[in-house]
Amino acid sequence: MVEGRYDKNTLSQCVDAVILSTEGFGIFKDKEKMALLRRCAEERGLIVLTDSDGAGFVIRSRIRGSIPAKYLKHAYIPDIPGKERRKKVGSKEGTLGVEGMSPEILLRALTDAGATVESESRGKRGEITKADLVSLGLSGGANSADRRALLLRSLSLPRHLSPNALLEALNVLMSREEFLAKAAALLQNGTEHGAEQQ
Repeated sequence: MVEGRYDKNTLSQCVDAVILSTEGFGIFKDKEKMALLRRCAEERGLIVLTDSDGAGFVIRSRIRGSIPAKYLKHAYIPDIPGKERRKKVGSKEGTLGVEGMSPEILLRALTDAGATVESESRGKRGEITKADLVSLGLSGGANSADRRALLLRSLSLPRHLSPNALLEALNVLMSREEFLAKAAALLQNGTEHGAEQQ
């Protein structure tokens, strides 16, 4: 788990894993996002990787206070003076954040936090893909937003998840086989129920 999309983009170039974002301080207001983080942590564990500035530690503290410690690992990046290329002005502390770190530093931080190899468990579980969402009518088609909303409600996931964010959450919470079975049954029942009401 990282703070924002630039951190997520940087980290995704280093690891093949599901990376969730707090959207910065948005995590303080978004109860659904916090519930999703808690659920993902309980299912598979969560590594918290924030900037090493004051804001990063405030966000880290919020996560620590909302999710039991047994589900969390904390990865820390070093204080390295500098400014990210995309920014006109550096951080208040004058140090690089997650997005400014090299892949080697990020991998070391994750390893030092106790990260395990993701590929072994992911291979056993099977990965849910965009093609699965499309084939079930959850993305890219007529009524896909309504069908996705039905699925999100039934799985107690945040209602504003985009198809990409939904994929990330699903791949943390269940195997492909579990997802296909649950989604097919739910969507079939939802379609039949909708037809009965007409």
